[in-house]
Amino acid sequence: MKNKKLLFVTQFEELWFDALRSLMDLRKTGFNHVVFLHVIERDKVAMHRGKGYLKDEEVKLREMANVRFIDWAESLFEQGMEVGAYIVVGNPLPKIISTAAEEDVDLIITGHHKKGKFEELYGGSETLEILERTSTPVLVYKYMLPSGKVNERPFERPLLTMDWSPASEKAVEYLLSFKDVLKKVIAIHVIGEKEFKSTSAMEIQSLRKENKQKLEEVCSRFEKEGIETESHLYVGSTFEQIEKAAGEREATMIVAGTTGKSPLKEMFLGSVATKLTKNSILPSLLVPASVKL
Repeated sequence: MKNKKLLFVTQFEELWFDALRSLMDLRKTGFNHVVFLHVIERDKVAMHRGKGYLKDEEVKLREMANVRFIDWAESLFEQGMEVGAYIVVGNPLPKIISTAAEEDVDLIITGHHKKGKFEELYGGSETLEILERTSTPVLVYKYMLPSGKVNERPFERPLLTMDWSPASEKAVEYLLSFKDVLKKVIAIHVIGEKEFKSTSAMEIQSLRKENKQKLEEVCSRFEKEGIETESHLYVGSTFEQIEKAAGEREATMIVAGTTGKSPLKEMFLGSVATKLTKNSILPSLLVPASVKL
């Protein structure tokens, strides 16, 4: 089995070591190498009142991050895992992309970093920008449940959203690579309300049967690997129905393919992937159509 790498991006605000511990089941799928990345943003080491950049502050922040990473790495070494670490200064987005490329990682794990309203409107989604510029899947890991408990083993009951695009097909293939930690896959397709307009009852039933058959074909691929499945059709707004399905079916995460459109296009098209990263309470695994399997 290939020794896979994951890139664990942390600002020590949303993702701590307990988040990484909850993903240790991934070792069963070949993930035995963790690369830590902490980006020190320049505005956090800049002096106000016009005195400019503070080198001493950068050194302090680097050493604080280094102490944390050494402690985390010791725990992983004891489990026989390989560990690497980057502590860099700059803009998080290009640093994530360059580190993922340099280390040739198989999965990027990051939290959702909230931005101001102006930045969100004109800067787009950070996650979508990563997916536009890399072929590596991204797990936006919201590991704390509303109850305050850690979402342990998020890959056990994923909700797989299908829209029959090449990207969603890649999501199926990528999720199959986690077969050793999957217990049940819930496959859903959301039919938009517009598809029901100007159609007869017979045409609606035909639409239902066609989509249900496609879902069953997806499920059969997981069942061949000994994984339990269920499939469901929903009708309405895509994001709202995905959230509804996740709650009803007690999903542990949401998996979706994404075309990796530019943030500007996403702003006007209302990307489901963007809504998942910003608004869903569950972790979202986003798989770009360009992923290499």
